[in-house]
Amino acid sequence: MKIISWNINGIRAVMKKGFASFLKQEKPDILCLQEIKIDEKTRSSLKLEFTDYQAFWHGAERPGYSGTAILVKNNLNYRVKNGFGNEEYDQEGRVQVLELEQAYLLNVYFPNANQELSRLPYRLAFNEELLKFIKKLEKKKAVIITGDFNVAYQEIDLARPKENEGKAGFTKEERGWFGKLLKADYLDSFRLLHPEKIQYSWWSFRAAARVRNVGWRIDYFVISAKLRKKISKAFILDQVQGSDHAPVGIELE
Repeated sequence: MKIISWNINGIRAVMKKGFASFLKQEKPDILCLQEIKIDEKTRSSLKLEFTDYQAFWHGAERPGYSGTAILVKNNLNYRVKNGFGNEEYDQEGRVQVLELEQAYLLNVYFPNANQELSRLPYRLAFNEELLKFIKKLEKKKAVIITGDFNVAYQEIDLARPKENEGKAGFTKEERGWFGKLLKADYLDSFRLLHPEKIQYSWWSFRAAARVRNVGWRIDYFVISAKLRKKISKAFILDQVQGSDHAPVGIELE
């Protein structure tokens, strides 16, 4: 099974930048999208259909903001639920839960702490509530968490760690929570298979950061440790254009 996650920075924008070709070329069994930036009313007025896939949308109540979506191959058995039971966070369309036969897959768009760290408390509270939810699911079956985590965990995960220390996405609090998640018997799939590889999944639009590869790895697949032997590939498609993020993915046997 091939699963890909991509912060597309707007579904309407990425549809004009080769999204259909990307889907046809990569052929994921499941595609998780973050930051779709489209509310239900607007989306319903557009014809967003994808050959061989069923699409599930979780738009934010605020138009043009946040939101997630999951595209699933028609031949799979699954159930999809929007949100994780917390209205404060669910109204921003940040979490979807896809239940498969052997695992739960969470598609998550983690809050950004903002440049001035004004939203750091909100983000940390979200993290804790999500972790509680994950632990409940884990009692039933394995869990896979994917999406834009909006944090670089280690210095290897961003091009300029010293300059960004204490800034949004690289604060002690955000990194500490990611470490807490891993200590709860979860694995960073990319780092598991590529312990020393330097590769990024997001670049600022400013100062030609992508051209110069001054990036951050903030998009992940974090998996239950019990899935360790089932993961065969973990990758970042950093040559794919269309967003300030690159798609990331895994393959499971």
